[in-house]
Amino acid sequence: MSTSLLYHAFGLRGYDYLNTAYQDGHVRFTIRQRPHTRRCPTCGSRDVAPRGHQQRTFKAVPIGGKPVEITLAIPRVACPACDVIRQVPLDFADPRRSYTRSFERYALELSRLMTIQDVAQHLQVGWDTIKDIQKRDLQHRYKKPRLSKLKQIAIDEIAIGRGHRYLTVVLNLETGAVVFVGEGKGADALDPFWKRLRASRAKVEAVATDMSPAYIEAVQKHLGDAVRVFDHFHVIKLFNEKLSDFRRELHREATDKLHKEVLKGTRWLLLKNPENLDPKRRERERLEEALKLNQPLATVYYLKEDLRQIWEQKDKATAAQVLDDWNRRAEASCLKVLQKFAATLSLHRTGILAYYDCRISTGPLEGTNNKIRTMQRQAYGFRDQEFFKLKILALHEAKYALVG
Repeated sequence: MSTSLLYHAFGLRGYDYLNTAYQDGHVRFTIRQRPHTRRCPTCGSRDVAPRGHQQRTFKAVPIGGKPVEITLAIPRVACPACDVIRQVPLDFADPRRSYTRSFERYALELSRLMTIQDVAQHLQVGWDTIKDIQKRDLQHRYKKPRLSKLKQIAIDEIAIGRGHRYLTVVLNLETGAVVFVGEGKGADALDPFWKRLRASRAKVEAVATDMSPAYIEAVQKHLGDAVRVFDHFHVIKLFNEKLSDFRRELHREATDKLHKEVLKGTRWLLLKNPENLDPKRRERERLEEALKLNQPLATVYYLKEDLRQIWEQKDKATAAQVLDDWNRRAEASCLKVLQKFAATLSLHRTGILAYYDCRISTGPLEGTNNKIRTMQRQAYGFRDQEFFKLKILALHEAKYALVG
């Protein structure tokens, strides 16, 4: 093995090849640093005197599926200028690690296409080794995302496990990148984000959130000049929850056996969009039968369909008319569930209509939350919470492919 091959294959410059050993299926190259390349690790001076050495072995990129190790007697030198004795610096490996930098780069390349366990098995190293390589790389690139160019953001929380464990996620709506992950939910989880945002002097123009009072107060306090848009998906979701509760209440109060049977199978039919009803299962016919038997349920259902029209108008003035008309019809229905929801819409009228000032929503963030859940399931959970957050911050770079 020539010294030039040592450089071109493993990126080792300034070293001489000594010998090769084959043991237990491993290939081990022994090398030696050239004396004239030794320098002080503190001041960089080459005026140093040898003071012994320390034998080290580093994992290198495999050859033909065979694990490769590089053995080196790392010289210790005395520097008269610094009056210290230190090991000479290595340009091909971190002295605190047991592998070369080329091995680290190779592991990261494999990690783009394989799981941590797969990479570890392929390279014949421990799972923790590959995880630590990934974590350091993610810390270097994503520990503190840049916030100075933020213009439009979305804020929402995601449940990450049992025991009411949540993370609060902030998404850059222009790039699709997660820029902050906070512990818990509510206003307190966002405190570190507001601190970093002030330091970055970013000028956020619009924010999309749900109608949570905590988010409303936090955005008003820290981004008072930004357009606050209440996400229409959350409004529809909230109404669907009210509709489900109302159907359950009707089923509980029904005295007629036929009414109970009809109402029992209609929960998902009521929540589905009409265009998604399956004709092969007679879902439309079953839904219409249930609505004929129960007029209050029909009123709530048809108003649910009309609610979506608020966000499908050509301009803000028309949308305001549709919203006001919906509220009047809800009030006139004499149904408490509709009257309460109409009061909620009236209270948040400005934020709902702000959609026409800046057409944003938390839809992209909902998609990101689904990716987070998928990543969590594929990993069977994350024991290292910091590593989990870093993976979320890098999620916009992940590539997914259908296999099969």
